Amino acid sequence: MKTNRSGGRNAIALSVACALMLPMAVVPDLAHAQTRSKKTTSREAQLESRVNQLEQQLAELKAMIQEQKAATSEATTTAQAAQVQSQQTEEKVTKVEKVVATVPAKPAFTTGTAPGVSLALHGFINASAFTQNKAYTYGNGANSEYPIPAGGANRADGRVSGVDVRNTRFWLDLTGAKFNENWAGSGRIEMDFFGGFNGTGAYAGSQPELRMRQAYMDITNANAGTTFRIGQMWDLMFPLDYIPQSLSHIAFPLGYGSGVIGWRFPGVVWMQDLNHGSEGTRWRFDMAVLQGSWNGPGATATTNYQTAGNAGFKPQIEARLTAKGSNWQVFTAGHYSKVDLHGVDGLTPTPIKSSLKSTAVEVGGMWTPGQFIFKSVVYTGNAIGELFGDLSQFGDIKDKGGYLQAGYKFDTHWTVYAFASVSKPDKDDVLRWRAANTPGLLKNRQKAASLQYTTGPFDFSVEWIHANLDSTTANGLGRQKTAGNEFTLNGNYRF
Repeated sequence: MKTNRSGGRNAIALSVACALMLPMAVVPDLAHAQTRSKKTTSREAQLESRVNQLEQQLAELKAMIQEQKAATSEATTTAQAAQVQSQQTEEKVTKVEKVVATVPAKPAFTTGTAPGVSLALHGFINASAFTQNKAYTYGNGANSEYPIPAGGANRADGRVSGVDVRNTRFWLDLTGAKFNENWAGSGRIEMDFFGGFNGTGAYAGSQPELRMRQAYMDITNANAGTTFRIGQMWDLMFPLDYIPQSLSHIAFPLGYGSGVIGWRFPGVVWMQDLNHGSEGTRWRFDMAVLQGSWNGPGATATTNYQTAGNAGFKPQIEARLTAKGSNWQVFTAGHYSKVDLHGVDGLTPTPIKSSLKSTAVEVGGMWTPGQFIFKSVVYTGNAIGELFGDLSQFGDIKDKGGYLQAGYKFDTHWTVYAFASVSKPDKDDVLRWRAANTPGLLKNRQKAASLQYTTGPFDFSVEWIHANLDSTTANGLGRQKTAGNEFTLNGNYRF
């Protein structure tokens, strides 16, 4: 009995102990479960975040694919359009080639003994509608210079008007000829329509004739900066690079004969760059030996090399020095010749003196600061009728004169110009050499203003020119003043 009771108590004690031990065993399992739950929640959050990120990247990739599809579609459309246009162009080219194939070929330009020479045609077509209140020296319209005074030949006080196309000019430039290994050749032939008129009939005024202006060849050494010009060209006293701008007076410039001097003569000119290939100011020296020229002696000794300037070998000698910068250019020039007033045959009587010396010195330049344009030349000389000096009076007459033109470019199209010139021969010399029953010209002043419009090769302008001439009366005893006005509308096409 005692044994059974003791075993029962032991069993009960064991049961109680197990019951007490059970919670202690459960607590660690609960803690482990809670830890596992927390870890699972964190992983799910990370996974959800990653899924969201991938979805965003997927959306971006889809958008990029759509853009690429659109670009590909546009490129395909453009390529198709280009292909269609290319096909159309090829069809047009094929048609043109077929048409060209049916046109007879023009004969190729050849130069005989000068292969490789190229020929270029240049020039301009000019038309000038004018009205003036006097008849002018040299002519009316495009070659009017100053009014004819009372007692002068062809004087007219009535209004003169018309449309003048004689300024129209063209020239042929030939280039590409080889003189030898170091020297190349080129040339120019230049013409305008101031060669007079075809007869004197009712329709002659609409038939102006051609006139040769220049015809020369150039032999040039480009490495040395040397050029020899042989033929007929402007002399070195004519300020070719500084001529006043005008669309009405081109062949006979503004101020010509009354502030602008110089003429064209046959001869040879040597042109030499003094600092060839150097930077900075460019210097050039020119020297010319030109045919002598004069008016007479005698009424008919003006052509066929019969003038007093052609008597013996007495050429005109001229020299010029030029300096050129970025927006400026200046020059000085000199002239000398000797004239035998006995003439070629040596028999013409000379009431005043048997010979004279023609001399002149000239300086001038051009400056283009910004939108402004300035051109000016002054000269002094003696016996320079052969150069359009002395108001075209021939004798041992001193003369001084010059001109100034100022312009302003408003833009690439519109430009305004103002001009003034003067020529003042010595009064006593004029009286001494004045032809009988002819007014002696003592002084001329010319003023001009113009507004010019340019677009491409076209030029248009409106111009006003005013001249004041002082002269003697026909008998040489009295003095008189003559004023003239000219108004022009001008058009010019350059090619």
